[in-house]
Amino acid sequence: MKWFQQAEAPLQRSHPLQWVKWSIVAMRPRQWSKNLLLFAGLLFAEKLGDTTRVWLNILAFLSFCLISGAVYIYNDLRDVEEDRLHPQKRLRPIASGRLPVSVAGWWMTGAMFTGLLLAFWIRPAFGWLAVLYVVLSLVYSLGAKHVVILDVFLIAAGFVLRALAGAVAIDVNISGWLLACTTLLSLFLGFCKRRQEIITLGEEAVTHRATLGEYTVGLLDQFIAIVSSATIIAYALYTIQSATATQHENLKYTIPLVMYGIFRYLYLVHRKDLGGAPEQVLLEDRGIQATILLWILVAVWAMLH
Repeated sequence: MKWFQQAEAPLQRSHPLQWVKWSIVAMRPRQWSKNLLLFAGLLFAEKLGDTTRVWLNILAFLSFCLISGAVYIYNDLRDVEEDRLHPQKRLRPIASGRLPVSVAGWWMTGAMFTGLLLAFWIRPAFGWLAVLYVVLSLVYSLGAKHVVILDVFLIAAGFVLRALAGAVAIDVNISGWLLACTTLLSLFLGFCKRRQEIITLGEEAVTHRATLGEYTVGLLDQFIAIVSSATIIAYALYTIQSATATQHENLKYTIPLVMYGIFRYLYLVHRKDLGGAPEQVLLEDRGIQATILLWILVAVWAMLH
């Protein structure tokens, strides 16, 4: 592939012993928080007490971390020249030159092979969903990311696939309501990400990614308003009218937490210029962390009563 022959960046140098460190960094461990969606089926199918399913879910999470990490390395190899022009992405291991292109290529291959092997060992159906995730990621990277609106829908599809794959891995059903909520929330995060990219890059936005020229802040604000409202409505209906809700009436008490979480995120996007990296918000904002923790506690309580 062409990226094996790309010139190394003269910006940084690192000792070969540090290549393992930078290879792991290139897999973006902070992004692995997205793979926590694989545990949604375990929670809402009320299988937290099933030790076998818990371990299978943990292995499924590890599998997706390896696979998604390999995909991130692939994207960085493809976009290395563009990333070197980005104020933040130029600091990534490959773009900065800390991690040689050839080493990154071999690490990517090993992580992908190990992740898929583990996925098929867990359950063949889960393995094929992992393959579908890889295909979806390649479709996005090889051109779909340059198609306005479709780019964000494919990002959302990746989140939905994680939730579905987690349920398949432990052989439980997952509610259509939950998949709908996941889709809407993913679209919300995706449009917020595009908004922040435009604001951060300014006039250089089109240079970094042509499709950003098709968006405006005003247009994205309309999209965000639509999907955030739809997310709250869909989640409220799920906690009141779904089959799960009929068995656990106390789930409705999680609605205010979901509303607060979305409002808090919008505050961070509009007042703190965050939103370009959802995983950063998740890992660093105490308000979001407290909301998620409370939501989990209330949801578990509702399931047990």
